[in-house]
Amino acid sequence: MDLFAKLQTNLGPLGKHSQFSDGYYMFPKLEGEIAPRMKFQGREVLTWSLNNYLGLANHPEVRKADADAAAKWGAAYPMGARMMSGQTSLHEKLENELAEFVGKEKAYLLNYGYQGIMSVIDALLDRKDVVVYDSECHACIIDALRMHMGKRYVFPHNDIENCEKQLERATKLAAETGGGILVITEGVFGMTGDQGKLKEICDLKKKFEFRLLVDDAHGFGSMGKTGAGTHEEQGVINEVDLYFSTFAKSMASIGAFIAGEEKVVHYLRFNMRSQIFAKSLPMIFVEGGLKRLELLRTRPELKDNLWKIVNALRSGLHENGFSTGKSNSPVTPVVLNGTVGEAAALSHDLRENYNIFCSVVIYPVVPKGMIILRLIPTAVHTMDDVKETVTAFAAVKDKLTSGQYRNSELAEAFGE
Repeated sequence: MDLFAKLQTNLGPLGKHSQFSDGYYMFPKLEGEIAPRMKFQGREVLTWSLNNYLGLANHPEVRKADADAAAKWGAAYPMGARMMSGQTSLHEKLENELAEFVGKEKAYLLNYGYQGIMSVIDALLDRKDVVVYDSECHACIIDALRMHMGKRYVFPHNDIENCEKQLERATKLAAETGGGILVITEGVFGMTGDQGKLKEICDLKKKFEFRLLVDDAHGFGSMGKTGAGTHEEQGVINEVDLYFSTFAKSMASIGAFIAGEEKVVHYLRFNMRSQIFAKSLPMIFVEGGLKRLELLRTRPELKDNLWKIVNALRSGLHENGFSTGKSNSPVTPVVLNGTVGEAAALSHDLRENYNIFCSVVIYPVVPKGMIILRLIPTAVHTMDDVKETVTAFAAVKDKLTSGQYRNSELAEAFGE
């Protein structure tokens, strides 16, 4: 078969139906200022799909810092990779402040989260090393492990008993190869909202020799007493060997960082291909990052407001009979039962008739027969937003349960 000809056959259920691929469901266009209420298809919608946890995307001090940096530096500076001509004192300043904030000796800036952690994992491992990882790790971690030429063992999500079994296998193999063991998990799992069992994994260090890498993209800024992250929340700052986070969530920006022992971070600086062979993070994001980190450290009310909304939303949903799974973070998944077609009809109803915009997760991301409406509360949502959303969800749940979505045009498009 021709390489391009086969692409259409691999689209999957979403891409094969114009109702999904025309921009209404997939690649939708939200317009206007980043806020809880934005424009979609020309109408105002209440939006629960932005990872703007602390509301910094349009914070006046952040907007000013970004604008001032753009005026001062433009979008190009510095030119070149960090090792060549892209190093600045402000890059170093942001790294030092990040390291201090998350409780590590050293940190290093990365241009992007996805490629950044892929490059971290690639640089850490050789063919002799063994990886043990959670089955629900983000796609960026899975892609990194596809590049790993050594052995990898996966344990079912947050199953510590099975993790221990995989560590037993890894320990035996590492003794034969002369390699080391890297365990990888997440601080907060972005789809289900439950925290990784960092403390329990760290406790396994009493029996096994391994290093722990934690991807805390959703936990940085939102978890822990100071917002330092899920490792702070669970009291294992010192036991987590490498701490990674992106700026795309609580920082509402572009970029990422890796933090850990100084000697390890020093090694990574010279071995991460995505940083050696790529342009340095532009000054707009560096100066903007410094301002955002300052607000994380000095404005605890931002995180307090976030959790006020999280708790109110979750309480309202639970009171109306909804399940939010095992989430113990701001990520709020609303778990329902239904087909892909019913999910499409429900989502369409939410957007058209209730002006609620949220992410809909369906098979194959979740098992057949399950629908997840994924809500991301933020510090700039209001109690009125919560009330409006819970009321709308109760209405569409009744329609789903009574079968009103089963015979809709969207459901029929899937042969359901």
